[in-house]
Amino acid sequence: MTDRQRRIVILGAGGRDFHNFNTVFRHDDSAKIVAFTAAQIPGIEGRSYPPSLAGPLYPNGIPIVAEEELADLIAREHIDEAILAYSDLSHVEVMHKASAILAAGADFRLLGPDATMLRSVKPVVAVCAVRTGCGKSQTTRRVGQILLQAGLRVALVRHPMPYGDLEDMRVQRFASVADIDASHPSLEEREEYEEPVRMGMVMYAGVDYEQILRQAEAECDVVVWDGGNNDFPFFVPDLMITVVDPLRPGHELAYYPGETCLLRADVVVVNKIDSAAPTDVARVVANVQAVNPRARVVTAASPVTLEAGPPLAGKRVLVIEDGPTITHGGMPFGAGTVAARHDGAVDLVDPRPYAVGSIAGTYARYPGIGAVLPAMGYGDEQLAELGATVRQAACDVVVIGTPMDLARLVDLGHPSRRVSYELREIGSPTLKDVLDPLAQGWKSALRPAGPA
Repeated sequence: MTDRQRRIVILGAGGRDFHNFNTVFRHDDSAKIVAFTAAQIPGIEGRSYPPSLAGPLYPNGIPIVAEEELADLIAREHIDEAILAYSDLSHVEVMHKASAILAAGADFRLLGPDATMLRSVKPVVAVCAVRTGCGKSQTTRRVGQILLQAGLRVALVRHPMPYGDLEDMRVQRFASVADIDASHPSLEEREEYEEPVRMGMVMYAGVDYEQILRQAEAECDVVVWDGGNNDFPFFVPDLMITVVDPLRPGHELAYYPGETCLLRADVVVVNKIDSAAPTDVARVVANVQAVNPRARVVTAASPVTLEAGPPLAGKRVLVIEDGPTITHGGMPFGAGTVAARHDGAVDLVDPRPYAVGSIAGTYARYPGIGAVLPAMGYGDEQLAELGATVRQAACDVVVIGTPMDLARLVDLGHPSRRVSYELREIGSPTLKDVLDPLAQGWKSALRPAGPA
């Protein structure tokens, strides 16, 4: 036996990794976090987790290195344990990573919900998913809308996307599009923040979710957790909603930690039933009922709306899709393609010949992308490369399938039409059926007691 500190590396992607550190290790002097590794998101390695966030045990902060360096890091730094702390990996991928870590001589570990979830003094509704791109965003907006209509103040807290200056992003609050603009966000952040703010919800995000939660609690009646990828919540939920996708039947049982989200769900939303084959919808529902028979199942569609603009029939159309859905979400296309096809587009332009810089690198890294352009914009340089790719594409019209106003930020060089989509429940129960009784109870608890 030895009393020396266990030397640990946390494998991450700029989000769950920091939260696991903050909740489990920041004040634990029996462990030494030697480094974070970075994956999935381009350009986030080479930074450090700053001392102001890491705490007094880490006066020099904690380095963030590329995951490709992991085996050398384990050997060089005598690492005892590697903790996986990012999401949307197939079960096979998780075990490949575990095997490589074990082969290098370190232990492999996953941290669970009880170790990492924070408890709120306010009710929490969590929206999660089994894969990136299932439809969490529109489900979250629908949940927030129902709670607002019930007369409750809603704070929507988003899974972290801390791709900029970590100290500046410790606690972020957005109550207007101007607030979002001032934070100089990535496109991925804009995709998640803009529409809820326009609907009247206050958005929170950042790095230190204990502080974020306490600030949000001070101005809301209900906290809505908006999950990222297919991760489980950072907060203990009073109601957990998990979205599944029949366009990818079977994935609900095959991805980490999405299967965990399914097993813990109180409500499962089977989305996209208008787009999926009935046999695939039935397969997903059967899988849900087999592994979590206590969950209430809500079936829903996410119909797309294409704003007015030039016709698409007979035109060469370039479709821009939500970035995470198309990259590590593994979807070859998204809402933009659905809308373009519905409006008569036949000639969809493959952006690959026109891709420059890191955009070309994205296609090389994710060869399963269809004839669409993922909205990659993790920094000014990549945003400029995205714009250059679009401008030199041989197209007549651009269809923007990402849920933010891209044309406001990038000179596309072509006429464009924007796609929107919202969740629409089909049949019963609906999310309103589920939420209204809870909302009434939470609202009653807010009323001052009458005279004795």
